[in-house]
Amino acid sequence: MPLIPEEPQIHESAQGPRVSPATGRTAPTPRPVPGPRPAAPPRPGRPGPVRPMPPVQRTPRDTAVAKPGPSAPVAPTAAPTPQIQLIPASAEGALDAAEEAVDLLLDSGRAPGEVLVITTGEPHPWAAHELSFGEAAYWAQHDAGDDVFYADASAVGRAASRPVVVVAVNGGSDATAATALPLALGRAGTLLIVCGNPQQINSVLGAGV
Repeated sequence: MPLIPEEPQIHESAQGPRVSPATGRTAPTPRPVPGPRPAAPPRPGRPGPVRPMPPVQRTPRDTAVAKPGPSAPVAPTAAPTPQIQLIPASAEGALDAAEEAVDLLLDSGRAPGEVLVITTGEPHPWAAHELSFGEAAYWAQHDAGDDVFYADASAVGRAASRPVVVVAVNGGSDATAATALPLALGRAGTLLIVCGNPQQINSVLGAGV
């Protein structure tokens, strides 16, 4: 009888089967494991890593707060000189000329409370009428400042300043006009209108009026 070859017995290994490389093929060389990459140099135009600066030790002189020095004094602003207009008129016609000037002022847009009228002779009829009710009521209307106010030259010192002052030199002594005109100029904010004798007025306020 022919002999039947026995089948080879395969012994399992705990470590698993070994695999031999095929003949004629070289086993692949293992690649090296890449390590940490070196830091890339900074690009031109871009700053590199900023290192923290050590704290600066400041001396009391460095931390002292500068105190402001004394400020220069501010020069007071001079008040603008009001414009002066002269309306030639006789003593008898000075009050009428002043009334016409007031009408022109109101027609041009001036508010009634911006006008003060002063007389050197006879008081204006409105002032005489209002004073008949007592000085308290009369000056209350002045303080209200919502209408044209008429005052005698002797009351100019009590009257408040207004943008426009109209003076009617309708009589009175030269001393009265000499006192009232400078006071009226001081009460006028932007415009002083004087109705009367030009020679008398120029002698008081100056030839440049």
